[in-house]
Amino acid sequence: MDEENNNSPHQRSDKDLHEKIKEFETLKKEITSQIRDIEKNGDEKTKERINKLKNTFEDKRESFPEVNEENIDKNIAGLKKLNRGVGFYKKFMNAFETEIDIDPGRLMGLTDGIFGMVMTLLVFSMALPEAEIANSLGFSQFISSIAPTIGITIVSFVFISSFWIYHHEFIKIKNINILYLWINIFFLASISFIPFTTSMIGTYSEFFLAEVIFGLNIFITLIFFLFMFYYANKRKFLEKEVSDEERKYIYQTFFIIMILTMIVNLLDYNVSPKCIYLLLLIPVISTLRDIEFKLKHQNEQ
Repeated sequence: MDEENNNSPHQRSDKDLHEKIKEFETLKKEITSQIRDIEKNGDEKTKERINKLKNTFEDKRESFPEVNEENIDKNIAGLKKLNRGVGFYKKFMNAFETEIDIDPGRLMGLTDGIFGMVMTLLVFSMALPEAEIANSLGFSQFISSIAPTIGITIVSFVFISSFWIYHHEFIKIKNINILYLWINIFFLASISFIPFTTSMIGTYSEFFLAEVIFGLNIFITLIFFLFMFYYANKRKFLEKEVSDEERKYIYQTFFIIMILTMIVNLLDYNVSPKCIYLLLLIPVISTLRDIEFKLKHQNEQ
């Protein structure tokens, strides 16, 4: 009887250890299964991150000492933490990567509406004088006074029109997800500031901070556009597959625009405010590059 009582704690310990080992193996299977799901549905970069996670998991699993009663609780705690991390990452990626039930046409409609509104509001920077003009000399003086404003308005209009053309030429989408939706919205927000920042350097070009704000506005707009294009292409949201040559052409075009903007900023501040009109070269450069690309593509075919 005494011998049976002495052995029962040891037997209960073995049973508990067996349950712990079973829990340990179940956690390993759950982690492996979640990693496979993420790897199966993810893009190339996601797969790269998952491979690193798999390697980390394999390293940890290999470093586990032989499971015994002393270390099983610690190992299970480590696997539970890893399992929660993988599960959170999977839910996070699903929330961002899952396509949403919004017609891409509505997003394009919103984009056209914002562009149209911003371009229309440009004219409100010009206004008739409050006092009535009594003679032709006064009218001539008025025209001379608003000439710089007219010039800046034209520059802004051409700049914004160029981005609208780029958007319709390169961003033809068939599906969207929540991340792409917000990238597009932030792109539109940066577009909305162009009339203000362009007017700023037209009026206060002697202040370097005004030039910095304008350059930053254009830089952010370019970055959002390129990120939008890159992400849509990566997620296969675009209506047609983009070749390596087309991607190179698009990236180079926007790099040229960024360099031109920086040069105009420096000239506008150091030489003359009239250098802002050099931005009117953007449609010329874009048209020439487009013709060059199409001719090259036709010759290759």
